[in-house]
Parts: sequence; C-alpha cells; structure tokens
Amino acid sequence: MTDMGKGMAMARAWIGVLLVLLASGGCSKGKDPSESASIDRKVDELLRKMSLEEKVGQMTQVTLQVVAKDSAHDELDPEKLRNAIVNHHVGSILNVVDAAYTLDQWHRIITQIQDVALKETRLGIPILYGIDAVHGANYTRGATIFPQNLGMAATWNPELMRRNGEITAYEVRASGIPWNFSPVLDIGRQPLWPRLFETFGEDPYLASVMGAAYVKGLEGDDNRVSRPDKVAACTKHYLGYSFPLSGKDRTPAWIPENMLREYFLPTFRAAIAAGAHTVMANSGQINGVPVHASKYLLTDLLRGELGFRGLLVSDWADINNLHFRDRVAASQKEAVKLAVMAGIDMSMVPEDFSFYELLLQLVREGEVPESRIHEAVRRILRLKFELGLFDNPYPNPALKEKFGSEEFRQVALQAARESITLLKNEGELLPLPKTARILVTGPTANSLSCLNGGWTITWQGDREEFYPQEKLTILEAIREKVEPQNVRFVPGVTFDRPLDVKAAADAARGVDVVIACVGEPAYCETPGNIVDLTLPEAQLQLVEALEQTGVPVVLILVEGRPRVVRRIVDRARSILMAYLPGLEGGQAIAEVLFGEVNPSGKLPITYPRYPNDLTLYDHKYSEANGPYNRYDPEWPFGFGLSYTTFEYSNLTVAPSRIARGDSVTVEVTLRNSGQRAGAEVVQLYLSDLYASVTPSVRKLKRFQKLVLEPGEEKTIHFRLGEEDLAFVGRDGRLQVEPGEFRITVGPLSAGFELVNR
Repeated sequence: MTDMGKGMAMARAWIGVLLVLLASGGCSKGKDPSESASIDRKVDELLRKMSLEEKVGQMTQVTLQVVAKDSAHDELDPEKLRNAIVNHHVGSILNVVDAAYTLDQWHRIITQIQDVALKETRLGIPILYGIDAVHGANYTRGATIFPQNLGMAATWNPELMRRNGEITAYEVRASGIPWNFSPVLDIGRQPLWPRLFETFGEDPYLASVMGAAYVKGLEGDDNRVSRPDKVAACTKHYLGYSFPLSGKDRTPAWIPENMLREYFLPTFRAAIAAGAHTVMANSGQINGVPVHASKYLLTDLLRGELGFRGLLVSDWADINNLHFRDRVAASQKEAVKLAVMAGIDMSMVPEDFSFYELLLQLVREGEVPESRIHEAVRRILRLKFELGLFDNPYPNPALKEKFGSEEFRQVALQAARESITLLKNEGELLPLPKTARILVTGPTANSLSCLNGGWTITWQGDREEFYPQEKLTILEAIREKVEPQNVRFVPGVTFDRPLDVKAAADAARGVDVVIACVGEPAYCETPGNIVDLTLPEAQLQLVEALEQTGVPVVLILVEGRPRVVRRIVDRARSILMAYLPGLEGGQAIAEVLFGEVNPSGKLPITYPRYPNDLTLYDHKYSEANGPYNRYDPEWPFGFGLSYTTFEYSNLTVAPSRIARGDSVTVEVTLRNSGQRAGAEVVQLYLSDLYASVTPSVRKLKRFQKLVLEPGEEKTIHFRLGEEDLAFVGRDGRLQVEPGEFRITVGPLSAGFELVNR
C-alpha cells in the first residue's frame, strides 16, 4: 500500500472516531480518575495558600511587549518582568514582540520568565505561555509550516490533519511553549471575511472532522498534555465570529438561534468531545450582544449544554472593547465585571495591568464574588498541573532533535500536494511536458509570503525578508523542473497596479504556455478587510491580455478566500486553486503542473461566480427554484478534477424503510477508469425532502478519500444513524421527523423512509 493509501485508511478510521466522540456528547474519556483527583487536591491546596491578589493575577494575561526591552525584540527587561510576575502576579504571557524567534531565543525567553515565576514569587506558580501556531509553529524560525486551514480542508484527509497537529505540537513544545491558540473552528460561510483561510470551510461536518483530528494531534488520543511533545489546544473563536453581515472582521453578526446551532456550534461540540482543554471567546457580537458579555453563550451553552470544563480565555483586548468599542459597558471597570460574570476565566488584557487592578476593586467592593474568582483560578491552575508545568516549566532541549526535520517537511509537502485543487483542464493541457517553453507571470509567482499568508513569522505574514531563502517560490520551483533557458519571468503587474502588461503579452507570444500566478498578498484579520471579492483590475487585465495572444494560459490562484475571476475563466485552459499552501507550496504546485503529482484536492467552499451571489452549497430550496434563483457558482463545494477519471456505480441504501433508532447502510462502488493512479474523495450527501423547518437541498454527512490504481475498483461502505437525520427545530432543539430522505453519492442517488415505530 502506498503512503497515501495508508493515510486514506487511517483517515477512514478517524472519521469513525469522530462519530463516537460526537455521539458521546461530552469530553474525551480515558483520563485516569485517580490522577484527576490528585490534581484536584493539589489545586485546592494551592488555592488555600493564595491571596486575592495572587488569584486575580492568575487570571491576567499580558503580551510579551509588556516585559520586553524597547531596544531589542528578543530581550526582556528584568524590572518589567518582575513588575508583571512578582508585583502583579501575572499568570500568563503570550505572543512575540515583532517576528518569529529561533529555538535558542525562545529557550532564553521562556527560561528567564519561568526563573522569575519559580524563584522570585512566594508560591512559585509557573507561567502559562501561549502562542498562535495556526499552520505549524509559525512563530519559530525554521519550523515546519503547513498550508493554512482552508487548504488543509481541501485535502479532505483527517489523518493528514492529525499529523499536522502532532508536528505542530512537537515544534511548539520544542520552543518551550505549552499552549497553542488553535484550531480556528469558525465556519467559513462569509467569503469576504479576511480570516476565511483560517477556517476549514463552509460545511460544519467537514470542519468538525478536521478540527477534532487536529485537536487529537495536538493533545494525543488520551489528551495527556503533560507529555513532552503535546500542547493544550485552544479552540476559537467561540461562537459565530466568522459570519459578520458586512464581511469585515470584528463587525456585527446577525445569527438566529437555530442557525447558530445548526451551522456554528457543531465544530465546537466536536472539539470539546475530542477533549480540547481550552476555548477562546469570539471577539465580535451576535445580534447586538458582544460574546464576551454573554452569560448565555459562555456559561449556559458552553458549560451547561456542551459540558466544557476547561479554561475560557478572552481574545485580544476584548474585555476593554466592551467599553471602548462595543459600548455595552459605561467604564472599563463595568466591562471587567460583565466579562468575568459572563464566564471569562482569563483576560488577554493584553498591554497593561488594568484588568488586574479593576477586578481586585470589584471583588473588594462585593461586585464580583470571590467564589467566581476561585472557579476561574481553579481552571487555570488545573491546566498548569495537567501540562506538567509544576514539574518542569522549562524548554526541553531534547526536542531540538526532530524540530524542522526532513520527516516533518515531507508531511507538510504532502499536505500541500493534496490541497491543490484542479478546477479546469480543457483539452488536458495539464500536466505540462518538461520540454515546454514557459512564461511565468503575475504577482504571486515569485513570493514566499503570498504562499503563506498571515500568521507566518510576523502577524501579517508580509515581511518577505524574513522568509527562509532555501524555500522555493512558484517561479523557482518551475525552474527546477525544466531547462532554465525555457522559462521566462515577466511580472506584468503588482497585486493592484500594472507594471508592464504589454511586456508580458509580448513575451507570451514566444512560448508554448503561460503560467499566470494571481491572487492576494499576505494579510491577517482586520487589515485584510475588502469591499469587493473581485480579483483586482490590474490582475484581470494582465490575464486578459495574455489570453488574447492565443497562447494557452494556466491560472494559478494563490488566495485566502475565493476572489471572483469570472472575466478570465472561460478563456483560461487550466486553473489550479492553491489556497495558501505554506512553505512547501511552490514545490507542490510545480509537481502538479508537470504531472509528478496527480491533484486530488476538493473545494471546501463554494467558489462564487459573481460578487453578490454568495449562495452556499447547503442552501434552501427557495434559493434555487427557478431561473431567477439558482445555485450558480463558478465551482461548487466539493468540486475538484484529477488527471484520471472515476466512475461510480451500484449505489445501494438498505433498508429502504427504517424506524426511529435504526440505521441505514450505504454502499457504492468506485472505479478508476483512467490511465493513471489517483485519489478520489467519495462524498455522501443527505437530503431531507420535507421538514417542519425548511430543509437544505443537501448536506454532507460522510466522506472517504481513496487511492486507486488504473482499472482498480473498491466498494465503499457508510452507515447513517438517527443522529444524522436530525435538524434544529423551531424550538432550538435537535429533532428527528419521520419522512422521506435521499442519499446522493457522486452522480448517483437513492432514497429511504423513516417511520415511527
């Protein structure tokens, strides 16, 4: 069996594990009860010794800038550090000052911080350090960098996602950091949103599978995060952050309760069932209520209904934002009270000690009960014990051995390969012969930053000078595949303005094929806001000029969200969606272009055809019921071509009639009918034909990725239970109604009926 084939088998097993977790409806099992009781005793004993000031300090998290020297981004100021830890009893620190550090720099920083905490404070409570390692250990130089989550979702390979988590955990812990602010479990249903690339796409089931696999990669099967190569996961941003009405980051979302539960809650439910230790709150607001001030969302729903028992941390400055931005609190002090009483355990303040000072006042004045402080601090201390920080909070030098290793790089390269999605291949232009004369052009052709996007070395990921020069851009990777004299490079345009379009068009007339690399520069969060999904005019004009030459054009889309390219689609011969494929992306793209890799990626989003037609795949029947209402994307969710072909046959659904509590078995045969080996993602969709809440046309319920040799066929088996037929009813509760259902797999469909016993 090939490595990819082994991965597919493990991926099938992982989906089964997820279904068990979801069915359990609670936290991951398997923790030693005696060990848990022992930690409880240690926490209680420590709490009894702590002063109010020490407890409130544990709830306070500041950024590294607060304790750093102004003159050097990797040096700490001893007096500032003591002021934070000794005087203000700060329990947690996060972030970098400017850019990623080397392992040695991290070790020096973490050691200096923990020395003060352990040797200069009364109780010696270690610091909990956190970092946003969202696609690898992206704030450590030389780390293994993976595709951003949208690209990982395009692999439809949970085992690869799990390996991503394992490697990220290893390299984050190798840096001396035990807490990772990841994964992003927001659902990408608003394509304008600048953080779309951080999501696993628009579908709750796909995102739940991938997210739970990543949590297990970070934390391990039994979630024993005290292991030296594991970290605590922090699922974010609970809840509904990714659906702002305007599409702009941190602007209001308007989400009805049943929609919130149907689409935005399942990923967090799955991650909590998988044992995730921590959660970060949504920075925005839903229906006019900031999530940081919502006791319903943060306590009643998260803890009461989902059963979450871990640490809940705020997002950056969002408690202060209740006063300064959201204006639901008349003062910073009131904002602190609102957030703490709503359920926030730790405040990412993050640039001063205002939270500490104000919360002390609130407790002393009786506005916040000390019992609430004890509750929060107990969760913080428990996490520190579970991470093994009380035994040894210092970096482990032994983990340097595999950091940034070739073994890890190969996994990131495989992830990039499997993410790339072939959207068009007219006349089988691809793969290209290595003898072809090629023009490479466009703003994403010779840049590493655009392959990685935000959260890479720096916050915005746009500092090209910091990227490792041994990594290959798309242009450099193409040049390694062919004779150098056969490749010309003319940029043509920047991301948003022309340079010399005529020069690019003239150069095209002397080659066999043009590879036009278009898309977006690196960005992250609010600086990535846009007002139009359309690809910038300069890039469209470049491609149009190239297409007018009559030379075949291959489009490579390097982008964190689906920029509308309608004007240049029809005349392009081939189109590859690369997403943000990471540091190995250039090599992976070149391997696909020249046929060394057969593309197998499938879209985890609907790719819109028009800027104002953003209908998603699981739309309601009324959204696609005639010539004026259609699901008419450029490319649909789940779409992706291959250099081979696949045939589906023999779909059976049995029995055709089931009662409540029963299940149906679905079988389908897949055959590779082409001339080369390839991977196909078999996708099972369920349609509820009639329901008391308008049903979606279809919803993804299962998938399986298989590798088949030419002529090989396999029969795939799925099982659907009653829980798969459920929907959120008018009362906001999950319910199942008798009626007719239809299963669709590939081009085939079959029905069954659910009846009351």
